[in-house]
Amino acid sequence: MPSTTASAPPTGSGPDSWDALAAATTGAVLRSGARGWNAARVLENPRFDDADPQGILRVANADDVVAGLAFARNTRTPVALRAGGHSYTGWSAGGAAGTDVPRSLVISTAGLDDVQVSGESVTIGPGAQLADVYAALAKAGRAIGSGSCPTVGIGGLTLGGGVGVLVRSFGLTSDQLTGATIVTADGAVHEVSSSREPDLFWACRGGGGGTVGVVTSLTFRTQPAPPVLLFSISFPWSAAAAVVRAWQDWAPTADRQLWSTLKLLGGARHTGGPSVTVTGVWTGAKSGADASVDGFIAATGATPTRHTADELTYGQAMQELAGKPVRVSEAATSSIGTTALTDAQVAVLVQQAERSGSVAGMAEGGVSLDALGGVVADVGRTDTPFPWRSALYTVQYTAVFANGADPAPFDQYVRGFRAAMRPAWGDAAYANYCDAAITDPSAYFDVNTSRLHRIAEQADPDGVFAQPHWV
Repeated sequence: MPSTTASAPPTGSGPDSWDALAAATTGAVLRSGARGWNAARVLENPRFDDADPQGILRVANADDVVAGLAFARNTRTPVALRAGGHSYTGWSAGGAAGTDVPRSLVISTAGLDDVQVSGESVTIGPGAQLADVYAALAKAGRAIGSGSCPTVGIGGLTLGGGVGVLVRSFGLTSDQLTGATIVTADGAVHEVSSSREPDLFWACRGGGGGTVGVVTSLTFRTQPAPPVLLFSISFPWSAAAAVVRAWQDWAPTADRQLWSTLKLLGGARHTGGPSVTVTGVWTGAKSGADASVDGFIAATGATPTRHTADELTYGQAMQELAGKPVRVSEAATSSIGTTALTDAQVAVLVQQAERSGSVAGMAEGGVSLDALGGVVADVGRTDTPFPWRSALYTVQYTAVFANGADPAPFDQYVRGFRAAMRPAWGDAAYANYCDAAITDPSAYFDVNTSRLHRIAEQADPDGVFAQPHWV
């Protein structure tokens, strides 16, 4: 698989010591005890604060990545890749003593965070956080569909697929990708697109971070920034089952200008008992939203305890959805809602969510269902690595707990929740919600697993980017 832009450096060339790596790079090489080490070491999830990588390379450009990979090859140092630091499994932390993840060189692209809007396209560094991406786009009157967490890096989100609040009208973030710069394990720099090295480009559109290389730049097509109606509806817990039934009939098949998420959450934060909330966005005329949402509420047969709706600009809506970022210790895993739940399965979902309140130390836990359909379903299941084109929604099981607490009971809760829903949805899962307990990559990639594996073997035959369970 030759590069279209550069040849791989000669075997054995490049730095072969930490000092040589520092001399060969423009960015910062940090090791334990260095100024800024602790701030650079930790991820967004404090449960991984014991991370102890061998070193961190905060790259300033693609040449730094080339040097970092040469060092890794020459010294046989394991590699961990990081953009925004939101790895659910903590793999981007670079390992810790006493864990199954080897202590690694962390190659961090967090500093590659430029956002350059040009006409109908935007080129973004993988380390750019979503809040900054949205602000730059809004200023230019343009938009992409992406996630809501403000500190997530656009790189990791895109490489794993990119489910977000405009997914039904804009598509997955990876669906909007038109080109990328990627450095493969041999140090070659590739400019990829649908017409230039299409296999590498295909793998970047949902095949998971660290599958085929280190991405240093991403280019997306944009759309005019739409006005956004942001709404939120709360229901009494007694109506939870009815809300789930009505929501799954409505949200995935509604007008594609509408997206919503259904959350069933409990725990210590919910002093009045578990909660049922539907939050969503609408990008069309308000009258259409009123009719659609009112129809959903009527179908529940319940009276909302709270219902708000605000007409906002695209930039305002993304800022409002983001909220105030806070580092919290969390356990999580996922399913894909491939089929609608029966009444009996809805009852299991509600019971498992309610059980979060009985887990000692649970600050907040339960389940979130994010609607798919719309533009997502217009793409073929093998056109990108993300195979769940006909699914109704993604499912995220979460548990938030005190920093420093033993994560085992909370991992057990979310994985038990996933197991309870396996009769409905099988083993399907979402790559961006990766779980170390899911060891078969076909759970994420289904029919696309063999192609992704073949591309990864060609791009990285020596397994430089091998994740603990990746392809």
